[in-house]
Amino acid sequence: MHPDLMREVLNQRAAERREQARQINLGRALRKALRQRGRAEAPDALTPLIPDYVDGTFRPAGNEIPADHAGTAR
Repeated sequence: MHPDLMREVLNQRAAERREQARQINLGRALRKALRQRGRAEAPDALTPLIPDYVDGTFRPAGNEIPADHAGTAR
């Protein structure tokens, strides 16, 4: 094979390998970004809800503890 022709074939193969590697890295970065976004949006499934009362019930949303209640010393 002629040396110039051989060089062109090798250059073409190298360019194809670089493009393939770029696409693989792009895919990995995309999958990583999607995983991180999914973690940020999803609630933590490992943290159990802790009941507010002894009988296992939860406090209604409208029952907030007042900022100044009896026993608060200022």
